Amino acid sequence: MLDIGFLELMLIGIVALLVLGPERLPKAARTTGLWIGKIKRTVSGMQREISAQLEAEELRQKLNEQQKKLDDSLKKAKQDVESIAEPHRETTANQQATEQRVASASARLDDALKTVREDAPATDQADHQKDSNHQ
Repeated sequence: MLDIGFLELMLIGIVALLVLGPERLPKAARTTGLWIGKIKRTVSGMQREISAQLEAEELRQKLNEQQKKLDDSLKKAKQDVESIAEPHRETTANQQATEQRVASASARLDDALKTVREDAPATDQADHQKDSNHQ
């Protein structure tokens, strides 16, 4: 904020003592202190509100990214399942390949669900914290 040293403060005090006198100086100092305190609290409140909004925006972006990843994984799994469901003759090699694709699709679905479940509590906590800040 302001870079005021000891000499500057002493000079301001002497001038204030000469201008206001010893009777009004304590009241003026108290009033000045109250106003400075109000200003500091107001600025601090604004900073907290801005940081809360920035954190909320970051969480929204992360949630959107995770949703996009989940949608891509589900789309890929759906394509794998649809390709498996197509009727055709399967030899032993084809059966093994099909089983591998099913296992791969199942693993991707499990990973996607696990990711969603891990991210959901963090998002719920952030929303709960944001709601409690506004109350």
